[in-house]
Amino acid sequence: MKCREIIEILDGLAPEAFACDWDNPGLLAGSREKEVKKILLTVDADDKAVERAVKTGADLLISHHPLIFKPIRHVTDEDFIGRRLIAMVRADITYYAMHTNFDAAPGCMADLAAERIGLLDCVPLEEMGETESGRAYGIGCIGRLPEPETGMKLAKRVKEKFSLPFAAAYGQELYEEKPAERIAVCPGAGGSEISQAVKKGAQVLITGDIGHHTGIDAAAQGLMVIDAGHYGLEYVFMDFMEQYLKERLSGNVQIEKMPVEFPAALV
Repeated sequence: MKCREIIEILDGLAPEAFACDWDNPGLLAGSREKEVKKILLTVDADDKAVERAVKTGADLLISHHPLIFKPIRHVTDEDFIGRRLIAMVRADITYYAMHTNFDAAPGCMADLAAERIGLLDCVPLEEMGETESGRAYGIGCIGRLPEPETGMKLAKRVKEKFSLPFAAAYGQELYEEKPAERIAVCPGAGGSEISQAVKKGAQVLITGDIGHHTGIDAAAQGLMVIDAGHYGLEYVFMDFMEQYLKERLSGNVQIEKMPVEFPAALV
């Protein structure tokens, strides 16, 4: 199967046009005409993923986060991005990234996380537009719990549902006596969505990459924040894409995925 045929399937799920203006998804290395018999799925195109793609003979590497994010002025073995690109080119591996287009597309990242947590009646947290069928898409989502929960009970639920090694909570005291019901989710780095969550009446925002001042400032506005880590909510990308592609590609295309490995650990 040609890479361009697979890209058409991927674009049907999460069109590149859905991505944020600052993002860089899509075909980042290799040829659209590459014959693909094996795909490797990963969250990050890091050294381990590239090495495994080379070692196992993958023809196509699909990541969530783009390896090439900012403009690069050279491709050499003197930096980690160059080394990875050179390794893929030498092994004739085509590389494709699905980032904020996958975050924003209906049924994808935010909806997957919300479903695992058990949220109902979800709509985009920051609406970006509508699909051809008229369904809204955007960054994050906001919905409700079936039954209100205290903040710390919800934090423990998130930690359990995503098998997290740890999670952090800011403003947990806000919902100790009065349980929370209206919950926003923004997998990845969602600090920029705090104002939107407050505006839409969220009581809790579940996200990642929250700094000290961002967390306490959110709490001061009545918003509890559960920091599940950037990877913590996004590794669901691999399981979902594995199933999605298996249902749509011929049996001649083998699909593998990187093992779930949290980049941060308790010490």
